Amino acid sequence: MDGAGGPGEGPGQEALQSLSRRLQVQEKEMELVKAALAEALRLLRLHAPPSPLQDPGTPAPTRDSSPAVPPGLPPTCGPSLVSRGTQTETEVETEPSPGPPGLSNGPPAPQGGSEEPSGTQSEGGGSSSSGTGSPGPPGILRLVQPPQRADTPRRNSSSSSSPSERPRQKLSRKAASSANLLLRSGSTESRGGKDPLSSPGGPGSRRSNYNLEGISVKMFLRGRPITMYIPSGIRSLEELPSGPPPETLSLDWVYGYRGRDSRSNLFVLRSGEVVYFIACVVVLYRPEGGPGGPGGGGQRHYRGHTDCVRCLAVHPDGVRVASGQTAGVDKDGKPLQPVVHVWDSETLLKLQEIGLGAFERGVGALAFSVADQGAFLCVVDDSNEHMLSVWDCSRGTKLAEIKSTNDSVLAVGFSPRDSSCIVTSGKSHVHFWNWSGGTGVPGNGTLTRKQGVFGKYKKPKFIPCFVFLPDGDILTGDSEGNILTWGRSLSDSRTPGRGGAKETYGIVAQAHAHEGSIFALCLRRDGTVLSGGGRDRRLVQWGPGLVALQEAEIPEHFGAVRAIAEGLGSELLVGTTKNALLRGDLAQGFSPVIQGHTDELWGLCTHPFQNRFLTCGHDRQLCLWDGEGHALAWSIDLKETGLCADFHPSGAVVAVGLNTGRWLVLDTETREIVSDITDGNEQLSVVRYSPDGLYLAIGSHDNMIYIYSVSSDGAKSSRFGRCVGHSSFITHLDWSKDGSFIMSNSGDYEILYWDVVGGCKLLRNRYDSRDREWATYTCVLGFHVYGVWPDGSDGTDINSLCRSHNERVVAVADDFCKVHLFQYPCARAKAPSLVYGGHGSHVTSVRFTHDDSHLISLGGKDASIFQWRVLGAGGAGPAPATPSRTPSLSPASSLDV
Repeated sequence: MDGAGGPGEGPGQEALQSLSRRLQVQEKEMELVKAALAEALRLLRLHAPPSPLQDPGTPAPTRDSSPAVPPGLPPTCGPSLVSRGTQTETEVETEPSPGPPGLSNGPPAPQGGSEEPSGTQSEGGGSSSSGTGSPGPPGILRLVQPPQRADTPRRNSSSSSSPSERPRQKLSRKAASSANLLLRSGSTESRGGKDPLSSPGGPGSRRSNYNLEGISVKMFLRGRPITMYIPSGIRSLEELPSGPPPETLSLDWVYGYRGRDSRSNLFVLRSGEVVYFIACVVVLYRPEGGPGGPGGGGQRHYRGHTDCVRCLAVHPDGVRVASGQTAGVDKDGKPLQPVVHVWDSETLLKLQEIGLGAFERGVGALAFSVADQGAFLCVVDDSNEHMLSVWDCSRGTKLAEIKSTNDSVLAVGFSPRDSSCIVTSGKSHVHFWNWSGGTGVPGNGTLTRKQGVFGKYKKPKFIPCFVFLPDGDILTGDSEGNILTWGRSLSDSRTPGRGGAKETYGIVAQAHAHEGSIFALCLRRDGTVLSGGGRDRRLVQWGPGLVALQEAEIPEHFGAVRAIAEGLGSELLVGTTKNALLRGDLAQGFSPVIQGHTDELWGLCTHPFQNRFLTCGHDRQLCLWDGEGHALAWSIDLKETGLCADFHPSGAVVAVGLNTGRWLVLDTETREIVSDITDGNEQLSVVRYSPDGLYLAIGSHDNMIYIYSVSSDGAKSSRFGRCVGHSSFITHLDWSKDGSFIMSNSGDYEILYWDVVGGCKLLRNRYDSRDREWATYTCVLGFHVYGVWPDGSDGTDINSLCRSHNERVVAVADDFCKVHLFQYPCARAKAPSLVYGGHGSHVTSVRFTHDDSHLISLGGKDASIFQWRVLGAGGAGPAPATPSRTPSLSPASSLDV
């Protein structure tokens, strides 16, 4: 999650800190006074004789100084006074206002924070903890239960009391007065400009700062209390759902391909399926047939990896696949070791797990042996020494291992004629390895190396690729654009080399093939060779003697050629550095079948009545996707980083927020910009149209929410007002169903409510918003969703949240590469969820499609887009406010799926 810098140091800050320390000392002194008064009151009550004037049929008043119950509250939910010192029958619960931003323990607010109106207090973040216990560890939620007591008379209804009770009444009023002193202690400046909240029962005195028992819950993030009021329709939290949702998710489609920074990433299987990877998922894509439509055929997914896949190798049988992953960390920060999975592409079942604990950082390159039908697997890891190892595929045992080189290794392969010959290439080297299997004894094999000598030929900086020719020669492509032919010859008897190898390789020929680096070489079935260029984006077919036969050029917006695979007939599959997968041939050209973003993703919104969605991110591309055809509808260059977006309810336009404070409105059909407005110079984190389309709210990192009036077609906007009152940057916001109010969250865990139609006013009485219905629920803090937060959360673990349109489930995107599905409302601590993996980076956003048939999730740095199918939805329509389910006494933990 993004953060912001805290306020600068200076005399003003020192003064605030001094005032805060003085306030703390005064509060401690008042605690002692309150405790002493409460003890004296207790003794008076113990020794006071019963009143002779009291009517035997009238219950004795138990709280002479209790305030009146606010209108609209049940009798057992009236406000009570709770002492923070010794707990007695007369209790005073206070909620001191927060100190200045510099004293908070949450994320600091950005520089240049806005002014706050007097008399406001947020539901969370800005409030301090109170009650009889300590706040407890972060993420712990506490419910204030209503006490069982008799009816309490009003504070002023004491005229019938006997004279013997007057000392007790006087002392009780004095104790209550001490509590009020605490509420008023400290200057307005020391409370961050916020006065205590008035009582939820009505427009009473600001001194009446009560926590309403039985109608609120508290949770703590980084030690900061967040108070949330329970809707009046919920009589008990036990009535709320307690188990995981009946709905489940099934991965339907993955948009994108990892070509920007990986190699060995594109192959064609015996079945005709194309296999490639992105994030933690290996995709098996069938260009023809299967579900899909215009954008292509069907997809299947191997999802056995726990971190990003970095390389692939296909077995000579065309069925088995080896995939290597990088190292990572789990939710608790423990390292996840890199490993190689060998799996069956027909059943998607893992056959072997190779090298767990044997590799460092990740697996960089893989290759199956060919001459012996794939009995062995060669692996190069990403450690400093780039360890080269040979493994028995059937047993998963290591046969030999050696330090390769300190330079990066980009490719590895077995000779198709002799499995004892292994070749590696990379930064400034080509190495020829001779492997002796050691009669199959694990760890008993040996590897010896001969370094390729360039002699009179210029030594290139990188050699990214090579292929074996049928006659035994080897072709290498390098960063100079040259193809070198390496031939086998008898070694010089005077320099036999290590291991006594009888043969060596030398450069036989050189051909200049491309301008810039050669990223890929592919041997075709007819014996010709294809080369793919980086800078010139050309595909060239070479005949015997490296004679150019045919060529084609990849369009610039797809990037350079990264990988080449031969499909059925003359068809070719080409992966590019801009994460596109192209299909075609040299004569007819190429068209995209898979496309994706190339950098971190943040912005996501779904169309109001079509299965389409829009994404944007750090690659400055704004993309509209067809969820039914699984294809890119259109893409434009924003010139700046896009961070958030939202469709107008008409679907005719879309608003996009950028990282510079600018926001654009684009026509979804013509793609023309119809509005270009700037609000401040901080990044925008959320844009949201009201459900009737009359207003647009824009949340900024300058702590403000800008409100615009919008024309009926959404094309024109005019400033309506600003919502000023947050003490940190805006993170999420939602509109009420009537389009009049907004609920918003900020970087310091505040929950504020705004009357937009009434003039963008901050609603100081948060209790009145407890029953308000929200058109969307994307705020990560609120009563209906507080159960999604895990124990020990630091407040940044959840990046995005979305309630389904039928109000049955909540999807959550977290910082640990997972998508969660909870029941809605999710208002019980430690609520269980269904957990789905696949993303290789923090999940930045989740949104349901208009009919709740699919869920879209965005990966951050892995630039992946997952489309999940929602299964098992039990019919349309919103869920009841108070579901009648049998509560679970011990909810199950999250279920991994």
